[in-house]
Amino acid sequence: MAEAVQTAKRRDGEIPKEKFRVVGKNIHKMDALSRPSLSYWQDAWRRVKENKVASTCLIVIAVYILLAIFVPVFSPYDMAQQDVSAMNQSPSAAHWFGADALGRDMFVRVWEGARVSLTIGFVAALINAFVGTVIGCIIGYYGGAMDTLMMRVVDVLYGIPSLIVTMLIMIVLGRGVQCLIIAMVIVGWIGACRFARGQMLQLKNQDFVAAAKVLGVPNKTIIFRHILPNMLGLLITNLTLAIPGAIFSEAFLSFIGLGIAPPASSWGILAKDGIAALRVAPEQLFFPAFFVCTTMLAMNLLGDGLRDAFDPRLRGI
Repeated sequence: MAEAVQTAKRRDGEIPKEKFRVVGKNIHKMDALSRPSLSYWQDAWRRVKENKVASTCLIVIAVYILLAIFVPVFSPYDMAQQDVSAMNQSPSAAHWFGADALGRDMFVRVWEGARVSLTIGFVAALINAFVGTVIGCIIGYYGGAMDTLMMRVVDVLYGIPSLIVTMLIMIVLGRGVQCLIIAMVIVGWIGACRFARGQMLQLKNQDFVAAAKVLGVPNKTIIFRHILPNMLGLLITNLTLAIPGAIFSEAFLSFIGLGIAPPASSWGILAKDGIAALRVAPEQLFFPAFFVCTTMLAMNLLGDGLRDAFDPRLRGI
């Protein structure tokens, strides 16, 4: 009778117990399959390294910065050194990027200009991010009449093209690195302010903020020690995407004669000088234009990679 029941079960598709074998636990294999614990920043850095485009762009930007620092220091040529015999010379072993209309070495001038352009781009973007983040966090947290008033001011300034306002300010202040940074900061903090305010409106209603208020934590501490670190990743991404705009603004203003004043060099100044020698030596325009374009492209692609790395939806949170 028992054999008949087992035969019927086999016909119904049931697997007999004899087919199974208890193998027990393997502690070593369990440890091998466990995933290492990663912090928020470690996981974001891992995602950036796995993103081939973002990691390549990061290397390109790092190489540009290193060349801008060390080439003018170790080059045998000075930025202002003139050589009549090398006027408008094509690229050669002596002058890797050629020489300009005054016989000055273009390789040194390009990387000396990179110093100025990258410094203005990074410094202006950092100041804009700092000022805009502080204002946006404060008005977003407290709200009320101050928030309404500041947002109306931001809306009015946001409706005016920032480049036109910067040009008008440069006409008043004059040319120079400091004046250019000041002009770019006066109107450049608006985007960071709107972004930080939007993030603050989302985070200030979270449970950890309510718990901090119940424990009697001061508002200033809640803003800058509890809420701000939670939006820091997105703020870094927004900063990375703002740097190319600052670099382009400097190049454009210098190109039209409102930015850096000669004999100082920048990518915009070099592009302006290259236009005059376009038919004779087109490489004088090509090299500064190439580095402006590649720097802006690398920063934008790096910003996209950082945005993906810091996105909580992609981290499974």
